[in-house]
Amino acid sequence: MGKLFPCALLFVLLMRGTLQKKAVRGTTGQRNGSAVPRSFIGIPVVQTKSVLNGTPSPISTHSLPALQSLSNATIEYLRGPLSTRVIPVLYLLMAAVGIPANLAILSLLAGKIRKVSSAILYCSLAVSDLLLLVSLFFKAHYHLSGNHWQLGEAACRAVAACFYGNLYCSALTLACISVKRYLAVAHPFLYKSLPKRAATVWASVGVWALFGAAVTPELTVRQSYWLPELNRTSCHDVLPLDRPSHAFLLYSNLALSVAGLLLPLLVAVACFARIVCELNRSHYDWAAYVKASSLVFAIFVACFLPAAALRFLHYARLVAGGNRGLYAHFNAAACLCCLHACLDPFLFLLMSKSAGAKLFFMTFRGKTVSISL
Repeated sequence: MGKLFPCALLFVLLMRGTLQKKAVRGTTGQRNGSAVPRSFIGIPVVQTKSVLNGTPSPISTHSLPALQSLSNATIEYLRGPLSTRVIPVLYLLMAAVGIPANLAILSLLAGKIRKVSSAILYCSLAVSDLLLLVSLFFKAHYHLSGNHWQLGEAACRAVAACFYGNLYCSALTLACISVKRYLAVAHPFLYKSLPKRAATVWASVGVWALFGAAVTPELTVRQSYWLPELNRTSCHDVLPLDRPSHAFLLYSNLALSVAGLLLPLLVAVACFARIVCELNRSHYDWAAYVKASSLVFAIFVACFLPAAALRFLHYARLVAGGNRGLYAHFNAAACLCCLHACLDPFLFLLMSKSAGAKLFFMTFRGKTVSISL
C-alpha cells in the first residue's frame, strides 16, 4: 500500500493535466486567432493598449516586454489565495525560524571544521539553507504584492537562481552526508583509511560547482515580464518558453530535476536502507539511533519527494509539448521542500544527541575504532 499511494497520486495528477489540456483547447483555442495559450506560458506581444476590467491601460509606459494570452489556469493561480496568501505566509514563517537556527549551527560548527570532517558538509548545508531562506523574503514580497514584481530584472534573476539553485544544493549535500554515514557503517575500516577531510572538501566543491551550473541559465535569460491581462509584472512564473533563449531552460531544468533532486533522493534512500540493514545485523543495540535517523530520513523524503517528482513531470511534459498545469502543484511542493532548510539545524542536533551518534567497531586486533557521524 505504501508504494501504491504515490503511484496513484502521480496517475491522478497526469490525468488531471490531460483533462485540463482538453478544456483549455475548447475554451481558448479561438481567442485572438493565436496559438492555444497554455498555463504559465505567455505569447510575446507588441501593442499599445491592454484592457483589464474594461479599463484601457497603456503598455508604452512599461519598459518590460509584454506577454499575453494567459490561460485560465495561469490567471487563477496568479490571482488565487494559494500564491498570494498561503505560500508567502509559510515562506515568512520558515525564514523567521530557519535563519537564526542556521546561523546558530554555523557558529557552533565553525570551530570544529579542523577537527571533524563532517562539519565541512554541515557548514556547507547551513550556508545553502541560509541563502535559500533569505531568498524567501523576496519571494514572499512578490507573492503578497499579488504576484507583482517591483524590484527590477536583476533582482528577479538573482532570487530565482538563488531559490532553485539552493534547492539542488541542499539535496546534494544531504546525499553526500548519507553516503558518508553509509561508508562509516557498512565499510568502517575503509572509511577510517580514507582521507575524509579531503573527500568532504571535494564533495562540497562539487556540490557548489553544480550550484553554479544550475543558476547560470536562470541568470542569463530574462525572468520578468509585463502581463497586460493582469496589469502586473511576473517574475519567473510566466515565460515565453517558445523562444530559443528560453527553450534552453526546459532542457536544463529537466536535467537538473534529475541530477539535483531525483538522483540525490535515490542515493539517500539506498544509503539509508543499507545502513539499517547493517545496524540490524550488529550485535549492538542501535534502536535509538535507528529511530532518530529514520525520523530524519522520513522528513527528508516527505519534503523532497513531491518537489522532485512534480518538477521532473512538469518539465518532461513541457518538453513533450503537454499541459503546463503541474507548475502550480510544484510551487506548493517547493514550499514544503523549503521546510527542510528550516528544520535542518534541529535535525542535526537530534542526530548528534541521539544514542549511537558515535559508532564503535572492533578491529581484527581487538582495538576500538570510533567513527563520528
